[in-house]
Amino acid sequence: MVKPFVPELVYIEPRALEYPLGRKLKKKFTDMGIEIRETTSHNQIRNFPGENHFQRYRLAKSTLVVGVRKTLHFDTSKPSAEYAIPLATGCMGLCHYCYLQTTMGSKPYIRTYVNVDEIFDAAEKYMKERAPEPTRFEASCTSDIVGIDHLTHTLKRTIEYIGASNLGQLRFVTKFAHVDHLLDAKHNGRTRFRFSVNADYVIKFFEPGTSRLNERIEAARKVAEAGYPLGFIVAPIYLHEGWKNGYREMFEKLEAELPDYAKKDLTFEFIQHRFTKPAKKVILQNYPMTKLELDEEKRKWKWGRYGIGKYVYKDEEQVEIRETLSGYLKRFFPEAKLEYFT
Repeated sequence: MVKPFVPELVYIEPRALEYPLGRKLKKKFTDMGIEIRETTSHNQIRNFPGENHFQRYRLAKSTLVVGVRKTLHFDTSKPSAEYAIPLATGCMGLCHYCYLQTTMGSKPYIRTYVNVDEIFDAAEKYMKERAPEPTRFEASCTSDIVGIDHLTHTLKRTIEYIGASNLGQLRFVTKFAHVDHLLDAKHNGRTRFRFSVNADYVIKFFEPGTSRLNERIEAARKVAEAGYPLGFIVAPIYLHEGWKNGYREMFEKLEAELPDYAKKDLTFEFIQHRFTKPAKKVILQNYPMTKLELDEEKRKWKWGRYGIGKYVYKDEEQVEIRETLSGYLKRFFPEAKLEYFT
């Protein structure tokens, strides 16, 4: 079982200590005996020690930076939500395929932001702009926020902030089962708690450092019992030997373990595996022994956001993926809603 994340090294930006949460986290990590360093800016952090690239990369992934979110302009987050609410950046997971490897570039460390009230003030403005329409916020665009929230509780505060709003809705997704501290949050049904799930093959070979499927399902059961609306993201859908059986077994496990009342309001999102040329380069540098199939000749090139093309499965494979998984969804969760396939 994967233990809750504890950083090996913590950096604190001086401005973070102007906020109660910054001071609280400094005391917490000091009491835990974790090495704490000061940095004027996270951009100054570089040259992690290690005998090779992988050792340096692993240390960076276990480093937490406590800082202030300067940009309070929220990015859009289609198709999941209207806006991404910025609570953290980076992830402690070591998933081979993760897009954060390229968006984070040479800075794979994790950042948590302590100016939570300022972030809420910005969210309030977005909600007022869209009123009387509801506004959905996605909290996991650039991080697995659940993976660090047992330390910071910023997600729990956000759940309760949105729960007390009239027009806000919150969404996030996680690969971690460390949810106990979130079960008593006053969510008022305004937060959809989603879990990323996959065939055992994908989790075993491509998602090291994350909770196993049975642990995620058990956490999902707890979340459902706490009254949260529940969802699952099947991502990345990856064609491996025996993939149809692998995904069928995944759906069977979900159906067997979830309480019936949780199946009444259940959402699914299907996302096929894709990669870009820059991503392939970084993946092979970080995980030179990966089994991940990254052969451009076996894929279809598709125009992506920001002018960067990506390689997705060929049309006939996409049809087979969609038909197969949609069939499983109808069979095991006939009342669930498929929000999108991409």
